Amino acid sequence: MTLDLQFWAQLKEATELVSGWPATALHILLGVIGQLLVAALLRTSIADLRPWGVILLLELANEALDLRGERWLNLLQQIAEGASDLLATLLLPTLLLLLARHWPGLLTPQSASPAEQSGEAE
Repeated sequence: MTLDLQFWAQLKEATELVSGWPATALHILLGVIGQLLVAALLRTSIADLRPWGVILLLELANEALDLRGERWLNLLQQIAEGASDLLATLLLPTLLLLLARHWPGLLTPQSASPAEQSGEAE
């Protein structure tokens, strides 16, 4: 099965037009939604490296398809735009991964001791 590069580009453009959001905003949203969806499908936490890794691989594939499917006059500018897309896609998933791994108390309330729950700790 091969992916039609023109179809892929048109699908991305249509998504941008229908949503009314710029491509960078879509990268940010899809990075976070994708991470959460992959974590749910794998029945794991976002503290697990696998959901983040899947998003990294999907975004690298997306940027490779962009490079293969279109050529800008300025290749350096095209590569820089791809790097910007990669950063936009992975910034929040990376932050969520680090928070979930190193500071999980910021994401969930700290559980109270049994004495505190019964009101005896006063």
